[in-house]
Formats: sequence, C-alpha cells, structure tokens
Amino acid sequence: MEKAREKFISKFMSYVLRHHPEVIGLKVDAFGWANVQELLEKATADSRKFTLEEMEYVVANNAKQRFGFSEDKTKIRANQGHSFPVNLELELVMPPDLLYHGTVSKFLEAIKDKGLKKMDRQHVHLSPDVETAKAVGSRRGKPIILKIRAKAMHEAGHAFYLSANGVWLTENVPAEFIEF
Repeated sequence: MEKAREKFISKFMSYVLRHHPEVIGLKVDAFGWANVQELLEKATADSRKFTLEEMEYVVANNAKQRFGFSEDKTKIRANQGHSFPVNLELELVMPPDLLYHGTVSKFLEAIKDKGLKKMDRQHVHLSPDVETAKAVGSRRGKPIILKIRAKAMHEAGHAFYLSANGVWLTENVPAEFIEF
C-alpha cells in the first residue's frame, strides 16, 4: 500500500475511533469497539472509502499499533488515546522504575507548575523508552524528554496501565515525579 494511502486511512480511523465517531454516525460501545462492516459502510458514505484488506493492512502495519481487532475480526477499536469515555478493560500493572514523556518547550512551565495532565484524553501517555518519547515529542517541534519516576509514583498510590500497543497510561503525573 502506498504510504499516503496508509496515512489517510490511519488518520481517518484515529479520528473516528478515538475522537469523533459521531461525525460519520458510527456506533461505538462502552469498550470502544465499533463494527468493522459499519465502519467501512459509514466511511464510504462519507466519501472516504477503503476496503477491509486496506483496514487489515493498517491495523497490522501501523508503526504505533493504534488499532486492534476483536478475535473474530468483526469489531475494531483504538488501543488508547480516546477523548471520550471508554473502558479499555485495562488491568493495573507495576511500571518500570522510569518512563518517559516527549513534549516541547512551550509546555514546560505549565508541566513544572501542575505536572502532566490528561487534558482532553482519558489518560496521560508515557513511553517505555527515550526513542519513542522523542518521536512523540517531535510531532510538535524540537522534543524535550521528561523522565518520569514511575515506580515511585506507583509506590505513592498512582495507578498505571499498559495498553495493547505498549503505551503506559496513568491519570496524571505530579511534578514531583518528573525529572526535567
């Protein structure tokens, strides 16, 4: 598949599965699952047609592994990053000593003051390694990598979850657990 086509489908799926299913009238259940055939039909009706094979390719090859199919491949959902309430059925997990967060300089003062907030998402997203955090931060400019003392946070009572695609999730990160 051409990269431009893959990017188009991935961005569209992210938009409707993570943020705005209502723009195409897509029904998403409480666990974030949407019917695959309905998504294909609604996308076509919205002049954004793609095939099941293209969808399968995007799910299998997306570098960030943003999407997952149900076992029988009749449903699809985003693995994390929703801006509407979704129960991803995540279990509490003990985090490693350190996790990382990529950001840019214009957000540093607010982060130093209030820590990392989930903003319009369900969780703060943290990366398991510097390289991933750098890639995330570079989407908005020159990345600055913050070290998160995740194990210390966990020991202080903060919950951590690990999404299906390896992104660490938590409600917020107080500034005292961030190494700037």
